[in-house]
Formats: sequence, C-alpha cells, structure tokens
Amino acid sequence: MQKIEMKTPLVEMDGDEMTRVLWKIIKDELILPYIDLKSEYYDLGLENRNATDDQVTVDSANANKKYGVAVKCATITPNAARMEEYDLKEMWKSPNGTIRAILDGTVFRAPITVKGIEPYVRSWKKPITIARHAYGDVYKNTEMIIREPGKAELVFTDKDGKETRETIFDFKGPGVLQGMHNLNSSIESFARSCFNYALDTKQELWFATKDTISKKYDHTFKDIYQEIFDKEYKEKFEKVGISYFYTLIDDAVARVMKSEGGFIWACKNYDGDVMSDMISSAFGSLAMMTSVLVSPDGCYEYEAAHGTVQRHYYKYLKGEETSTNSVATIFAWTGALRKRGELDGISELQEYADRMEKAVLQTIESGRMTKDLALITTLEDVTVLNSEDFIKEIRKTFESLQA
Repeated sequence: MQKIEMKTPLVEMDGDEMTRVLWKIIKDELILPYIDLKSEYYDLGLENRNATDDQVTVDSANANKKYGVAVKCATITPNAARMEEYDLKEMWKSPNGTIRAILDGTVFRAPITVKGIEPYVRSWKKPITIARHAYGDVYKNTEMIIREPGKAELVFTDKDGKETRETIFDFKGPGVLQGMHNLNSSIESFARSCFNYALDTKQELWFATKDTISKKYDHTFKDIYQEIFDKEYKEKFEKVGISYFYTLIDDAVARVMKSEGGFIWACKNYDGDVMSDMISSAFGSLAMMTSVLVSPDGCYEYEAAHGTVQRHYYKYLKGEETSTNSVATIFAWTGALRKRGELDGISELQEYADRMEKAVLQTIESGRMTKDLALITTLEDVTVLNSEDFIKEIRKTFESLQA
C-alpha cells in the first residue's frame, strides 16, 4: 500500500512515562506503515525540559503557532517527589499551562463513546463536550499563609502610582489567603473559541459561572460572553439552528444530569478541570476522552485528557505486563492528522483518521480491549489484551477495513 503523503509538518510533542512508551508503539503500528509522516519533533519528556530549562516547551508552542496543528503526549507536572526523583533544577510549570498561555486557547474535551461501555447517567445519549478556559484563575494564583492576626487588603497600583484598595478580611488568627486574576482579552478569546467551535460542530453552547456570588469577577465573564454573542454570533447561531444560553454553575450541573447530552458546556478554568473529569468518568473512563486546544486564530493542539499512567510505567520498568488503554492517545493522533488533512486539502488523511477511529471502536465492540474497559463493559466473554497487543489488534481491524 502506498503511504499517504503530507504537505505541512505536524508539531509532535513527545512526553513521559507509560504514555511515552505507547506513543512509540502507536507510531510504529498505526501511523508509519500508512503515512509518510512529516513532523517537527519536540521532546517534552521531563528530563529534556530540565536540560533545556523548559525552553523546549516554549519552542514547541511557538512551532504550533507556526504550523497550526500539533499532537501532544501526556507529560509530568512535577511536584516535590518528582523534583527528587528526576533531580530537577526547579519545579517546572505544567507544560500544558505554558502551551495554553502562549496559544491563548480553549480546551475542548469530549468522551469517546463505544457500544458496551455505557454512561453511568442513564439519560445521556450523546457525548457532552467540556470547553475549559485555559488561562488564569487558581492556576496563576498568588497564595499566602497567614500566621497571626492582621488585615489583608487587595491593592491595585495604576501606571501613575495611584492605589485602589479593598479590604479582604480582618484576620483574628491564622488562616490562608489567595489572589487570582484574569484578562478581558483572554476571556474574549475564550468566548470566540467556544462560539466558533459550536458553529463548527453545530452544537448548542452553554456557559456557566457563579456571578450571583462573584459579582465582579464571574460577572465580567458573563458580560463579555453576552456582548460578543449579541454583536458577532447571534445571527450565525440562528442561521444554523443552534442556541447559546448562560446559567449558574449549580443550575448547569442539575441540567446536565437530566439532559441527553450532545452540547458544549463552557466552564472557567477550575470548573472545566473538575467537570471534564466528572464527565469522562461518568461516560466510562478518563482514557476514553479526547482533548483539543483551540486558539482563536485557528491553531489546534490534540492530546489525551489523562496523565502519564505512572503506576503502569513502574510495572513496565520491572518487566511486568501492563494493560494500558491507549485509545485517547490514538485519537489525539487521528484528530491532528484529520485537521492537517482538512487544512491542507488532503482527503486521504481525513479518510485515514476516520477509518482508524472506526477500527479502534470496532476492536473494543468485538470484545478485545484493555483491562480498565473489561472491568466496566456490558459485553460478555471479552478478551483482555496487554498494552501492545491491543494496539496490534487495532491494526488488524484497520487493515480488514482497508480491504
């Protein structure tokens, strides 16, 4: 079979631990035999981030801006234990956070649905996409431990040196303090990314915050969304027959649980972090969740929604067999290749991505799956495969679809 030719490179961001192991197997078994892969490679493994003082992460994000499409492996965000384990120079920031800040993007996460893995919420019939704002709030906070009585103030000093002050709290004893921020420009990008994605996928868009309590911070999000929608998107939404509405976050949770799904739920940074895990778990598994970062100027970065599967990696290092679910990582590759094909006008790449995703789902629906899915499936007499054999089974299914 002649390999599919590419015009423009993908930005390939390699990662850490078990997902890095799977990354190579996926390329060797499911991509390189069928595609003459053009990629600009960046090693975002923790050792290389440490060796380059994390410059490699910045370089990869800028390459994403240059080429438009990237695919990323899961990476470690180090804590104190990782500092010691990897002998790091410093506790490097989350690569995802760095990339999101440079691209000014919004993260869209949706479950991968397959027969035999049923949602725990009985009313859900269609996937629910979480749109997560990817800048600011608690992820760029400033924290302080208060050890004695005193007054905490919020102080803003303008360019002329004029101060504006608000009392936060009069502490009578020990406590904790946290300061957060966001930017109107980032909120505007968040809104436009969500409105554009809703139009592209022809799905209803919800947005939810807690503006009744946070009357300035959250209310600013609400106001910016509404202003942009009314001026730029209302007629476009009406033309394709979809709607946008705002509601409180607690009301949104109640509505989601009673819905059939099939919509986009836009959330602030922390809300989106938590709710995407809830949605993925309720649909079956975090390993069955797509994730794509979309910038307002049309850059895309595809990745799995889960982490590096540390526990399985330690087993792998000991020579023990693992049964690690690679579906979300495969879908990161197919998503990126489909988008590359779409942007470059290469229909063969788009068809390859569609066929590979179909092969993944058919393999699972035939009863061949990894252990995590075997524990929750409604299918009977399933075969549990190890990490590598599962990917090889997908290749067999894919080639049977080729015939």
